[in-house]
Amino acid sequence: MFTMDILISELTSGDDKHAESAMNKLVAEGEKSFPAMKNLLDSPDPNHRWWALSVLAQIENADVNWMLAALDDESVEVRQCAALGLSVHPDDRSVSALVKALHDPDSMVSTLAANALSKVGIAAVDELLLVFEESETGENILQVKTARLGAIRALAIIADPRAIPAMMAALEEDSVFMNHWAETGLKNMGQDMVYLKLD
Repeated sequence: MFTMDILISELTSGDDKHAESAMNKLVAEGEKSFPAMKNLLDSPDPNHRWWALSVLAQIENADVNWMLAALDDESVEVRQCAALGLSVHPDDRSVSALVKALHDPDSMVSTLAANALSKVGIAAVDELLLVFEESETGENILQVKTARLGAIRALAIIADPRAIPAMMAALEEDSVFMNHWAETGLKNMGQDMVYLKLD
């Protein structure tokens, strides 16, 4: 018989084997774990925050606001975990925060944010199109490039017809990755013959 205190102690022990075992038990507890996980999200130790998010991401009715707040965490690992959790819990309320995360200095956070946005679906299209329209200039050019690529990838997966002009524009860019996702998006929307050029 494990009490909540013992499970939290093992989750935060620093021993990955014990922590994973405790995590699985806490997930099985469902909503009973929420108060303890919420407290851990305020811990000064990023490892504690990471484990708390890992538990919450696996519980069906976890509050997405806890994961949204963690997208601004100072720890890159915590931000990654939050973005991954939001892909498991797609929610229209997460769109703006995830679009911001597309510009994260860490490319994995950006990639995971794009995955989460693709899971949100149609509700994310308008803001994703705005990201695609950003100019690749300025001090943060690499982050903008990464964000635009994440946006076009998410749009390709969502396959909303409103993105067709963006896909056509992406075909003209000097980037094999942009071209690939534009072609994929057009194919997903049944438009794969549109962009063929006749000699």
